[in-house]
Amino acid sequence: MPRRPLARGARAVLSAPYLWLAFFFIAPLALVAKISLSKSVVAQPPYAPTFDLYAGFGALIEAARTLSFDAYRGLVADPLYFESYLTSLGVAALSTAIAILVAYPLALAIVRSDRRWRGFLIGLAVAPFWTSFLIRVYAWIAILKEEGLLNHALMTLGLIREPLEIFATTMAVVIGIVYSYLPFVVLPIYNALEKQDVALREAAADLGAGPLRTFFSVTLPLSASGVVAGALLMFIPAVGEFVIPDLLGGSDTMMIGRVMWNDFFENRDWPAASAGAIVLLAILVVPIVWFERRQTRGGAV
Repeated sequence: MPRRPLARGARAVLSAPYLWLAFFFIAPLALVAKISLSKSVVAQPPYAPTFDLYAGFGALIEAARTLSFDAYRGLVADPLYFESYLTSLGVAALSTAIAILVAYPLALAIVRSDRRWRGFLIGLAVAPFWTSFLIRVYAWIAILKEEGLLNHALMTLGLIREPLEIFATTMAVVIGIVYSYLPFVVLPIYNALEKQDVALREAAADLGAGPLRTFFSVTLPLSASGVVAGALLMFIPAVGEFVIPDLLGGSDTMMIGRVMWNDFFENRDWPAASAGAIVLLAILVVPIVWFERRQTRGGAV
C-alpha cells in the first residue's frame, strides 16, 4: 500500500528539530571547522580563512587545495594537548564511575520507596539544579579550602590534626564534577529501574536466589541501559568541562577545556583551539553513535 504524503502542517512540525540542529549545531560547527583550517595571524579576528563558506562550489573546490592543516599538525606536535586530552578522559571516566556508584543505590532506594514519596525524592535529587551552577561550584571552594568547612569539621571531630589539601587538586575537580552531574546519572537509572517488573524478582526468589544474586542476575542486567545512558550523559560534558577545573583545579589539572580557553582568549590562537574542539567532538561522537546503534537494534548494552 503506497504511503500517503504528509500534510503541510505535519511536515512543518517534523522539520522544526532539523532546522534547530542546522542553525544551532551544524552552522556553528561548520564555522569552527572553517577556523580550524585557517592560519593564525595577528589581526582581528586572529585568523586568516583559506576559503569562504558563502563562495560558490567551484571556488570552494579551488580553495580546498590551499587548506591549512597547521592547527591539526600542531595538536600532534604539542604534548600539552595530548596530555590534556588524556587528563580530561581520565578525570571524566573516574568521575563517571564514582557517580554511578553513588547514583545507583540512590535511584534504587527511590524506586523501592513508597510510591507517594517518589516524586518528592526525585525532586530532592534534582534540587541542586534550582541554584546557579557557578554558585554551586563556588560553594565547593568554601568547603574544600584548607580553612574551609570540611577541614574545620574534621578537625573539630578530632579525625585529623592538619588540614587536608584537597582544594586546587584533581580530587577537588572530581568532587565538583560528580556533584554537578550526579542528577544526570540518577534519573536514567531510576527510569530503567522503575520500568522493571516486580514479578521477575519474585520469580528469582521463588527459584532460590537470595537478594544479592537476584540483584546481579535480574536487577542490574535489566537496568544496564539506564546505567550506560547516565554514564554518557555525564561523561560527555565532563570531558570538555571548563568551569569546574578552572575554579577547583590547580595548575597541574590541565583539562582540554582550559587549554582551549587559553588558546582562544589568552594566546589568541583560534585555529589551534578550533582544531582541538573538532578533535574532541570526534572522540565523543564514537560512544554516542555506539549507544544509539545499540538502542536502535534493541540489543543489550
